[in-house]
Amino acid sequence: MFSPEGPSLRELAVQALSSVQRGYDLLAPKFDHTPFRTPPAVLDAVAAALERTGPVDAGLDLCCGTGAGVEVLARVCRERVTGVDFSAGMLAEARRRTRPAGPPVSWVRADARALPFGPAFDLVVSFGAFGHFLPRELPGLFAQVHAVLRPGGRFAFPLVAPPRPSSPGYWALLGFDAVMRVRNALWRPPFVMYYRTFRLGEVRRELERAGFRVELRALPEFGRRPDGSPRVRLVVARRRDRADSPDRTV
Repeated sequence: MFSPEGPSLRELAVQALSSVQRGYDLLAPKFDHTPFRTPPAVLDAVAAALERTGPVDAGLDLCCGTGAGVEVLARVCRERVTGVDFSAGMLAEARRRTRPAGPPVSWVRADARALPFGPAFDLVVSFGAFGHFLPRELPGLFAQVHAVLRPGGRFAFPLVAPPRPSSPGYWALLGFDAVMRVRNALWRPPFVMYYRTFRLGEVRRELERAGFRVELRALPEFGRRPDGSPRVRLVVARRRDRADSPDRTV
């Protein structure tokens, strides 16, 4: 799962016994050599889907990590791109590694649950960060995103279909979440990272309650499951206004 440049087992253990923020500060120099970084295929598919809807002026990568989402935004934003994360280590790596062609990029250290921006963005994206938020935190998180979007602005993120109970992936994720729950019951500070708590039905309801109109778009690059449902969807939540039409789901 890890390249030779990735973290050692000892380094991963130290990270896992730290807080989320401290853990990512420690992991940052080797993060891009782990399977935790969003795969290029997902980034490219999301960028292509966003390009089809046309350019925007300003974009924000929420929980930007080492800057993978910033590179996506650079393909669709005309004026400026911002990456925000609460890990100083991850931001340092993002500054060092990420130099996309396109508009100027700025990096801001802040908690996604208390964003230091007004309604300054047309598009917010996020990749792979939602497992760090407990279900009870979603209303506040989505309210923050809503507050930093201009009228008609969009919040977009990919969502992979959950594995079937008969698949090894299902039991691997179930086991990971169980281990994290035991760890957090026995050790402080907690390290919040769960793979099975960010479910489409609940996420959609909370987005709508926060004032978004939600559209689901299949990412055709990943095909469909045997039942015909997409393997990967792009969730596009638009700030609701009076002219909104009914939702469209793919």
